[in-house]
Amino acid sequence: MANKTALGCGALIIILALITAAGAAGAYNNLVTLDQATQAQWGQVENVYQRRADLIPNLVATVKGVANFEKSTYIAVAEARSKVGQVTAGGTAGITSDPRAFAQFQQAQDGLTSALSRLLVTVERYPDLKANENFLTLQAQLEGTENRIAVERMRYNEQAQAFNTLRQSFPTVFFANFFGSRFAEKPYFQSQSGAENAPKVTF
Repeated sequence: MANKTALGCGALIIILALITAAGAAGAYNNLVTLDQATQAQWGQVENVYQRRADLIPNLVATVKGVANFEKSTYIAVAEARSKVGQVTAGGTAGITSDPRAFAQFQQAQDGLTSALSRLLVTVERYPDLKANENFLTLQAQLEGTENRIAVERMRYNEQAQAFNTLRQSFPTVFFANFFGSRFAEKPYFQSQSGAENAPKVTF
């Protein structure tokens, strides 16, 4: 009778261990799946930012061709693009697990967005430039790219939210902590500083 009880307890322990192992494997696989989805979406974010970076030299060259255009405006764009290059020069692998590096990346990109906005506002004072077919084509491509950036950032945030939600769910949160930074929380893109204020329009 004692042997049957011991065998029964041993079998129960084995079954519980198997259930725990299966649960842990499932949690791990789900984390890997969502982590890879986040990384893939991050790749899309990088693609559209790269497209914008590739358009800028042609845009600046076109603007430079217009007499009397404010030199400081396109220099600001070139400097902002250079800062983006400095941030991304070391590569962006693992950036979605490093909130500090992610914030630096976003800050540099937001700086470039602001510089481009100032450039396009300045263009309004130059009828010749506004009528330049090459400039108009580049401007349309840049506007389309900015829209793509917004969409891809939103999709990245959705993937990051799915990952973070699973990671913080019980009991996955305990399991994820065993892997250290391997399954660190994903940072989110935030709105640009000052975006909460309505723009001032003057005529």
